[in-house]
Parts: sequence; C-alpha cells; structure tokens
Amino acid sequence: MSMTRRTKTPRKLPVKKGSQTSLKDPVGVYCRVRPLSIPDQECCIEVISSTTVQLHTPEGYRLNRNGDYKETQYSFKQVFGTHTTQKELFDAVANPLVEDLIHGKNGLLFTYGVTGSGKTHTMTGSPGEGGLLPRCLDMIFNSVGSLQAKRYVFKSNDRNSMDIQCEVDALLERQKREATPNPKTPSSKRQVDPEFADMINVQEFCKAQDVDEDSVYGVFVSYIEIYNNYIYDLLEEALFDPIKPKWNSCSTPVKSTDFVPPQSKLLREDKNHNMYVAGCTEVEVKSTEEAFEVFWRGQKKRRIANTHLNRESSRSHSVFNIKLVQAPLDADGDNVLQEKEQITISQLSLVDLAGSERTNRTKAEGNRLREAGNINQSLMTLRTCMEVLRENQMYGTNKMVPYRDSKLTHLFKNYFDGEGKVRLIVCVNPKAEDYEESLQVMRFAEVTQEVEVARPVDKVICGLTPGRRYRHQARGGAVGDEPLVSEVVLQSFPPLPSCEILDVNDEQTLPRLIEALEKRHRLRQMMADEFSRQAIAFKALLQEFDNAVLNKENYIQGKLNEKEKVISGQKLEIEQLEKKNKTLEYKMEVLEKTAAIYEEDQRALQQRLEAQGQRLQRQLSDKRRLEARLQGMVTETSMKWEKECERRGAAKQLEMQNKLWVKDEKLKQLKAIVTEPKSDKPERPSRERDREKVTPRSASPPPVPNAPPIRLRHRRSRSAGDRWVDHKPASNVQTETVMQPHVPHAITVSVPSEKALAKCEKYMLTHQELASDGEIETKLIKGDVFKTRGGGQSVQFTDIETVKQESPTGRKRRSSTAAPAQPDGTESEWTDVETRCSVAVEMRAGSQLGPGYQHHAQPKRKKP
Repeated sequence: MSMTRRTKTPRKLPVKKGSQTSLKDPVGVYCRVRPLSIPDQECCIEVISSTTVQLHTPEGYRLNRNGDYKETQYSFKQVFGTHTTQKELFDAVANPLVEDLIHGKNGLLFTYGVTGSGKTHTMTGSPGEGGLLPRCLDMIFNSVGSLQAKRYVFKSNDRNSMDIQCEVDALLERQKREATPNPKTPSSKRQVDPEFADMINVQEFCKAQDVDEDSVYGVFVSYIEIYNNYIYDLLEEALFDPIKPKWNSCSTPVKSTDFVPPQSKLLREDKNHNMYVAGCTEVEVKSTEEAFEVFWRGQKKRRIANTHLNRESSRSHSVFNIKLVQAPLDADGDNVLQEKEQITISQLSLVDLAGSERTNRTKAEGNRLREAGNINQSLMTLRTCMEVLRENQMYGTNKMVPYRDSKLTHLFKNYFDGEGKVRLIVCVNPKAEDYEESLQVMRFAEVTQEVEVARPVDKVICGLTPGRRYRHQARGGAVGDEPLVSEVVLQSFPPLPSCEILDVNDEQTLPRLIEALEKRHRLRQMMADEFSRQAIAFKALLQEFDNAVLNKENYIQGKLNEKEKVISGQKLEIEQLEKKNKTLEYKMEVLEKTAAIYEEDQRALQQRLEAQGQRLQRQLSDKRRLEARLQGMVTETSMKWEKECERRGAAKQLEMQNKLWVKDEKLKQLKAIVTEPKSDKPERPSRERDREKVTPRSASPPPVPNAPPIRLRHRRSRSAGDRWVDHKPASNVQTETVMQPHVPHAITVSVPSEKALAKCEKYMLTHQELASDGEIETKLIKGDVFKTRGGGQSVQFTDIETVKQESPTGRKRRSSTAAPAQPDGTESEWTDVETRCSVAVEMRAGSQLGPGYQHHAQPKRKKP
C-alpha cells in the first residue's frame, strides 16, 4: 500500500524523503514588545523573563466579563522588551539567516502582529536606527563585497534560475545598458538619497564567517506586495507612464488616460518544485545603498492608508527577496566556471505582514473594509496551515495542508516543506485596548512554535582545489618581484669571458670563449642528466605516492561504504521505529480519547442511574404517603359512615317512637271522646279566648328504655359559661312583636366566621320566611359548636324556635302530615314543639353558613 502511494507522487520522493529522514528544527518564534505611546496608559502585557510574557485581563474587560480575572503566560524562544535595540534583535534573529544565505541556504523571516504593533518599524527601521532589512543588506555586502562578479555576468531568467555570461558578453551588455539608462538599475556613483541615508548608516560592522573565497557572488533583489490576494510587482515600471502618477488617499492611482494600472502576477512552480512569482523584476545591486534605494522606490508604491488605529497602516503584505547567486572560479582562478549546474542560488525573504484588525475598532468602510477582510482571511489561512502541519507532525496523520487557499501561504509553502529556516517575530502592543487581538496573536504563536521544519541539506560545490584565487593573484604579481627559475640557473653558470677582438692576429679571445662555452655545455649536460635522474626518481616517488593514496582511498572507500550501509540500515531502522512510535502514539491517543468517551458515558450512565434511584425513592415515598393518606381517608370515611348510620338509626328509632306516641295520644283522645258524654252542640272557642288561654305545652315523650344510646360528641368545657354566636343575616326584617329573641353573652354577626365560632359554644341562626297566610315567620335555629379534626368548626343543630304573628281573621296553616278531622267536626290544635334536629353542619375557616339547612322535625301533635 505504501509503495502505491509513492508511485502516485514520484516528484516529491527525492526532496521530501531526504528532508523527512534529516533532523528537524522547530520554527523559531520571537516576541517583541513595543513601548507604550502614553507613559501612564494601562498595560496588559508584562515581560516575566527573557523567554516568557504574561497577559493581564484589563479592568474594563473584566467588568464586561462578570469580573473574570485570568492571567496567561506564553513562552517564546526569546522575548525582547521595550528597551531592546535593533542591533540586539538583528544579532539574535536575522544574523543566523544571513550566515545561512551566504552558505547557500534559504531563509524566511516574518513580522506578525496587530495593526500599530511596530512590525514595519522592526523590519525597515527609522532614521538613525535601521531595522532588520538594511542590516541584512549591510552584512551581505560586508561579507561578499570584494568577491562579487562584474555586473551582468549573472543574468536572471523567467524560470527562477540564473544564466552565466562570459566576460565579453557581460562587457557588451554593460556598454549597451550604459548607452540607454534604465531606472531599474541604480548607479553606485549616484549620491545616496538623504531620505533614507540615516537608515542604512549602520555603525556596527558585521561580517559572515567562513566565506568561500574561491567563488564569485551576485546579489539580486525583488519587491512584491500581496494586496487583496493579488500579487503586484512594486519594482515594475508601468508602460506609457512618462510621469509618475499621483496616488490618492486610498493608495490607488488617480485615473489618467496615459497611465496603465499595474497588472497582478501569477505564481508558478520551477523544475525543483519551488514556487516563484512569474515575471517579477529582479535588480542586480552591488552595495547596500543601491539595494536600499531599490527597496525605497518600491516602498513608495506600497499601499498604506489612514485608519482609526494607525495613521500609516499597511494594507498589504510586502515581501522583499534577497537572492544570492554563487558560482565557483575555474581551475586557474581567474574566470567564472561556465557551468550552469555549478551555480548555487540561495534566497532570504523578509515579509512584513499586514496587521490583523477588527472593523468595529478601525471604523473601516468601503475599500478599507474589503482590504481588512482579505488581510484577516490570509492570516487565518496561515494559521490554519500551521495547525494542520502541527497535527500531521504530532499525530502522524497525512492531512492536506491548504496552502493554495491564499497567495501568501502558497508562495512560501516550500519553506515549510524543508527548503530553509523559518523565523517569526511577534510584535505586540501592550496597551489594554489591544488585549483581545494580542490574545489571538499569542495563540497563533503558540501553535507555530510546535511546527517543525526539516533542516536544509548542505549543497556541495565543485571539487576544485581551494585557494585558486590567491594563486592566480600570486602569479599575476611575480613578474617584477621574485626571480624566475631560469634566471637562477643562468646565474649558476660560469661567466663568459670578454668577447671583444681588438686585433686581427688575436688568437686568445676566441679559444677562451670556446672553452667557456664548452664548460657551460658540459655543465648544462650534467644538469640535464641530473634533472632527468631526479625527474625519474620523482616520478617513481609520485607513482608510489599515487599507489599509496589509491590504496588508502580504496580502503577508506570500502570503510565508507560499510559505514554508509550501517548508517542507511540504522536510518531505516530509526525511520521504522519513528513510524512505529508515531503509530503507537496515535493509537494511544485514540485509546485515550475512547477511554475518555467511555468514562464520560459511564459518568452519564451513573448520573442517570442515581437520578432513576432518586426518582424511584421519591415514588416509593410518595406511594407510602399516598397509602397512609388513603388509609386515613378510609378510616375517616368508615368512621363517618358509622356515625351516619348510627345517626340515621337513632333518627329512625326516634321517628318510630314519635309515631307510636302519636298513635297512643290519638287512642287516648279517642278513648276520652268515647267515654265522655256528648253535648248537644259543642261550643267552639273564639280566637280571642284561644289567644288569652295559654295552652300548656305537651311534654316531650320519654326516651324509650330499650333504644340504643346515641354517641355524643366531645363538648367544650362550660366552666366559664356558654357564649352564643347570634347570626342575623343583613336581609332580616325588624318585626314589631312584643316578644323579641334575646341571648345574653352573644356575639352578633351578619356572616359566620371561624374566629367567632372558636370563641363560643352555642350558635343561633335567625331565619325569616313568608308564611302561607302572608305573615312573616321568624325561626331561631339553635345548635352546638364543635371542633373538627381538620382544624375547623362544626355546628350541630339541636333545636328550632318559631316566632310568628297571625291575623285574627286569618286561617290556620295545616301541615301536610296532619291527622284526619275529628269525628265531631272540630279542629284539633297543633303543638309548636318540634323535635330536636340531629343533622350537623361542618364549616371551615372562611366559609359562610347561609340560610339553607336541613333538619328532622316531628310533626305537631293535636291537643286532646
């Protein structure tokens, strides 16, 4: 399965495989705290140590969050306080990147933070205090300034690579460019612009170590910006633009018929799968002044605007690329080696990111709002890429990193894949108003620190003999200083005698000359023979030396092969162990998550079980209470029905006794009528006599001895005397009768109340109704007051008294249960005594006892 995946992406195998097996370094994240603009301003960031900062929650934020006070600490590789100089920052952060650049390695440096946190000041600097960019340029030219190739020896192309020209072609192109001045190429003879002269005037001399002096170098710079997710070349000169256009307050050019707006550039991939900006202008520079002049020309075109938080707020991400081209000298050390494969290109990208901002604070509208949205979107994509990279590295997953969602991340994806070092400077403003934005910046920095980037591999340069440049210089300077070998040999010969012949007959000069020449010839021959013998001996020594070296090389090569096999085996084993370790870590994490889920489910089920147990306990207790309540209700109902049955039985017994008594009375009357002698015509008494005659009330029948006793209720103590509740409804009519009801110690009420009933033992209701003859009949219903189990008061009616006024001409009202007429035609009189009522009425607090009532009365008895 793994082999199938590799065959799908063959182009990444050579590069990515080497980077995976090599060592990895985390992204270096640094923090710089900007000084407060107002000394007494509230601060939310405090530097704890050289590697730690602490965030305090501001007062206003605490009030809005219900007084939640929280302090958070964040660690960095190094923290720079408010008093840190640009030199200290450069030595710690940018100096190692420039060292790697000169030694053929790539580097990427970000400045990240909210708007107004000092990112541009950190990167560019201010007059008298140059930032990281001019210091990097100064260190580069201090290191390779004397080793630079002549202009146009290196020539850039559109494929993100370099071409080499010979000295003649470079000279012709220089002459051609000098004949037609090009503003792209600054002149080193031009005076430095005073606008930025103080920025590049670096007092501290800084130079890289171990610079390869057998190579020549070329420095090229380019400057682009990413605005609204489009890439623009800030060094590109617009066509048909003889006069530089004016830019309005929105950082957009004023419309003109002669001005062509800049076109956005495209991202492409070169043969080494590195991303680059196609058609981007690259300018060759020879000094710090020239390079910074090019940067300053592009900086003026960069889009900035005035917002509510920053007077000069960057509205785009700017990228200043420094490309260093290195090529070795040939074997003689006088010319550049004309082999394109031997060229080494390294690049340092200095990125000034636009500040993240909130539109509700910047009050952005229109174009500013659109710019802020694109800035925040690109920064969010950068953060997402960091999170996915961290997840892939920590858990061994293979999620796709969304580099293509933003031009910013797509351009620098090679750096995160192992093509160079990555450094991030987090700039923060400690004022309390930026607390929430600073908190998000700190969280992004915390994620970025956990991302690891593969350490770049050293690029091997050609294997020519070192020191070629200095040998060439030595050969060039030996003509007038040191004698040659031929001169030394000639000086060792004997001097020639005088060759001047003064006379024709001179026979000594020529023989002396011939003798001297012969001596020189013999000496030369001897020297030649000696040289030949020494040459042969030296050749033999060289041959032996070569054989020894070859044997040693073979031995060393064999050892190296063995070591390489061992190392490759160990690397494979380490890689397998790392994969196994990552797999086990991933499985452990999955198991931990599963265990956590199970524990959570167990806690939830335990809580549900406890809730069910509590509910069952409550139901059981409710059931017990309901059973007790029902038992009480059953007992109470049983007692009530027992009492009702007893009452009804007593009432029925009393009714039967009354009927028997009535029958006895009738029999007695009948017997009296039968036994008494009859008169001729009985005299009917008049109504006046009936009124004057007081009819004696018949006595109540004696209780039947065999009748069961009636259960009496608990009565109140009468030691203090009976008190009455005189209930007289408001609708009662005052009568003018002589006999008026009067009850001593009575509480007169119109509506009965529990309070009045609780104080008394007797109750009397005055009830009026209209009789059949049209007269008002007043009934006094009397009863006893009892206390009930429910806490209320109950009244049991015991007696009824009737007060009635009749007209002399009126007719007596007969009861429906009257006895038949007497045989002699006389009407018997009815008694006004009614039987005692045995019905009790119960009332609770707040209830009202109306005139409706029930009672059992025995019928009136006739007089004998």
